[in-house]
Amino acid sequence: MPAGFLILVVFMQSLELKVPPVAVGLLTAALMYFLATAIPGYPLPRSAAIIGFVVFAAAGLWIAFAGISAFKKAQTTVNPMNPEAVSSLVTSGIYQRTRNPMYVGMLLVLVGWSIFLSSMAAFVGLIGFVAYMNVFQIKPEERALTEKFGEEFEAYCKRSRRWL
Repeated sequence: MPAGFLILVVFMQSLELKVPPVAVGLLTAALMYFLATAIPGYPLPRSAAIIGFVVFAAAGLWIAFAGISAFKKAQTTVNPMNPEAVSSLVTSGIYQRTRNPMYVGMLLVLVGWSIFLSSMAAFVGLIGFVAYMNVFQIKPEERALTEKFGEEFEAYCKRSRRWL
């Protein structure tokens, strides 16, 4: 295997659980803005763009805060950078529908942002966000939860989807 490839693999693995998900969302939003301004699109009527943004952002915020609230109620950490610190496996409420409501919420806010930007090019950011979160945030979290909760977490994974 070429040395450059090995260096890239080691670098990529070093990103696991290192960038706060909110920062990933903000960087994605900035990338989406850059793509929308760099690649001309077909703008929506301003009112439609605003309504689309508000609807998706409100839904996303509601879902994300439902996830945070469930964690607080269970008195477990909401810090996604340290999944080993989780004290209980939350599987009720919004967690019956998705294992990652906070990330689903961020994704919906970004969908609203792409509608507001009225650019198909901005949608590329959504793909990048999901891919990054799956590889560098969610999979390491799932490994930690499997180690901590074993069969209970594996059974939960069979009942609830990763995203939606």
